[in-house]
Amino acid sequence: MVAAEDAKFVGHEGFDWEAISKAMEKNEKKGRVVSGASTISQQLAKNLFLSGERSWLRKAQEAVITWMLESTLGKRRILELYLNFAEWGEGVFGAEAAARHHFGVPAQALDADQAAWLAAILPSPRRYERGRRTPYVEARMATIRARMGSAQIP
Repeated sequence: MVAAEDAKFVGHEGFDWEAISKAMEKNEKKGRVVSGASTISQQLAKNLFLSGERSWLRKAQEAVITWMLESTLGKRRILELYLNFAEWGEGVFGAEAAARHHFGVPAQALDADQAAWLAAILPSPRRYERGRRTPYVEARMATIRARMGSAQIP
């Protein structure tokens, strides 16, 4: 998940300012929101405490909660909570449940391809049935697998 969602997770304090700047530029060029830059910590803040509503107020709340999470929890705990609260399908919450639901194995037994597939579907997990691959998922998996060797895990 670190390779897929937040390659700088270990090194930042909850916000990837470079990614935020790039996303703002991209969105400004398009005239609408087409790109985001939420870190794992920000996504955890949203998933735990906030709605999916898109507003400046919700983003401000997310920033405060992210700062609180980063100030009180270690990176390993933030990642653990993120993995346990993420939804990987209708009623499928957490990496362990996802591994068992989609592949019939415990999370610990996932191979790199299966782990990359789970990471690839996370933005919209309800779209994908067990193991279903689309051109988008295949391309995303290839990117994630390429990054997996260099990702720093807390």
